[in-house]
Amino acid sequence: MQHNVVMSAFDAAVVGGGLVGTALAYELAGAGMRTVLVDRHDPARATDAGAGILSPETITDKDDTWVALATAAGEYYPTLVAELDALGAPGTGFANCGALRLAFRAWDDEPYAKTTAQILRRAGGIVHELDAGDAQAMFPPLGEVRAALYNPRAARIDGRRVTASLRHGAEVRGATLHAGSVERFVVRHGRVEAIETGTARLACGSVVIAGGAWTPALGDQLGVQLPIFPVRGQIVHLRTPEAPTGEWPILQPVLSCYIVPRPEGRFAVGGTVEPDAGFDARPTAAGMRQLLSELLTLAPGLSDATFVEVRVGLRPVSVDDSPVVGRVPRSDNAFVLSGHGANGLLLGPYSARLVTQLMVGEPPQLDLGPFGPQRFFDPSSPTARGASSQV
Repeated sequence: MQHNVVMSAFDAAVVGGGLVGTALAYELAGAGMRTVLVDRHDPARATDAGAGILSPETITDKDDTWVALATAAGEYYPTLVAELDALGAPGTGFANCGALRLAFRAWDDEPYAKTTAQILRRAGGIVHELDAGDAQAMFPPLGEVRAALYNPRAARIDGRRVTASLRHGAEVRGATLHAGSVERFVVRHGRVEAIETGTARLACGSVVIAGGAWTPALGDQLGVQLPIFPVRGQIVHLRTPEAPTGEWPILQPVLSCYIVPRPEGRFAVGGTVEPDAGFDARPTAAGMRQLLSELLTLAPGLSDATFVEVRVGLRPVSVDDSPVVGRVPRSDNAFVLSGHGANGLLLGPYSARLVTQLMVGEPPQLDLGPFGPQRFFDPSSPTARGASSQV
């Protein structure tokens, strides 16, 4: 194919313009690298649908390494938001609103007790238990509650808004945005020399795959299998105009849907977990029924809310449910930043910062070894999955 535009060489090319890829372009440009962000804006990418819960203190069933990443990611957000504000970027929707972790049905009691013990061991100086009356006072539409744990540090973010803010910041820092789909990586002797899209050939010193659920298709072009798959999540948005929703905390029931209140009477209810839907991004009657049924059981005071929309996102989930971050095996200059699952809005910006440090030759602030893609290829790795690389 003849390419109409030949652009000057870049130090780094980032493929994928969701929150993760855009955050990386922002960080790389800030580190002085000539950066191009290639984005075809796939419908139903996770960024555009995510609930935006930032509550690392209440994460459970993850190992210490994963929790350390999530904790550092949560701590990084205020710094990032302040940077973006200083660059004149549009608002991110970031707000400290707190979160309530709840048991509200009899079968919640055992998992609530187990997870609460984990949380209090790790973050007991931050989170604390509340009685039911205090929880209901914080969230007036809430129904009967059996137990509640409060995290005052929890915050919310708007995926669409923070991505737009990062895009603005990346451009201010000198990054180039290129709309298009990668048709081919030009590889020679194990190095990616250029990216070809439908309209341009982009020469680059390094490339990062940040394609979300579409990451494996990009890996295939490099001859490497990246075991990431889409998990559909449906989120219902509603509005109750008279309520001060911006003042309410996030609700995180142990075995039910979450509720994320936002300003101006709006709130989101989510999300379904549908690993068998593939790339089918349709909202379904079954998904909406599940979410609305749980909403009305958890918070019957919201029964008169007005339906606004359903958002559907395809979460990029790795086979071991951990991010895939680091250098692509057997490649000198290709990296991957994906596989964050339902936690992309929390982990994405800080993961991007760590990869930037790796790419500019600085020791990353957090050890990326446990999250590196080599774990799927190294036979001695306890998480190796038997995938093969031919790069």
